[in-house]
Amino acid sequence: MLDSLLTAADTTLRTLTGANHAARPCPVADDHDAVLDATERRLSGALMRVNHVGEVCAQALYTAQALTTRDPALRTCFEHAAKDETDHLAWTQQRLRELGARTSLLNPLWYAGAFGIGLLAGRLGDAVSLGFVVETERQVEQHLEQHLQRLPEADRASRAVVTQMKTDEARHGAEAQAAGAATLPQPVVSMMRLAARVMTTTAHHV
Repeated sequence: MLDSLLTAADTTLRTLTGANHAARPCPVADDHDAVLDATERRLSGALMRVNHVGEVCAQALYTAQALTTRDPALRTCFEHAAKDETDHLAWTQQRLRELGARTSLLNPLWYAGAFGIGLLAGRLGDAVSLGFVVETERQVEQHLEQHLQRLPEADRASRAVVTQMKTDEARHGAEAQAAGAATLPQPVVSMMRLAARVMTTTAHHV
């Protein structure tokens, strides 16, 4: 338990200070980016900031779930998924720097909220915890698809990152489903969608 607590604390500090390093190379476009104008750059920066916040929340969620499960195999699954999310976190942070944009000023708040949800889900049992993963990843996948439609056509660098993230999130959801995820009640799903809408709308600007 002490090791798990130390790991959770280390993950929290790395996530909130930006000290993350991707294990995989950042996805790149097959062709060169066109030059973005100021409006396109602002839009890409806002969308990638929202995506970065999503990865901050994913780190918190998986860290809390790994901390609460008593199943060593499931803990390993959560930890492996968190490593993919660390890649996403580093990639989106890198792209924000390239666009001259900043991360959300409310990242500590987003992290704390997601961590609390992860702890609650874990306390309700592994099946429920996995159910939260399935529904979260389903919503994230939809959200990333919307961003692929909204990103400037010329911003191929951001598109490459978001496309790979979408592939990874779909895999995480499928793995959680195969591991025995419970189906969440519709009111819970609706609350998750509302919370996500508040987060994405706020992070777009702040």
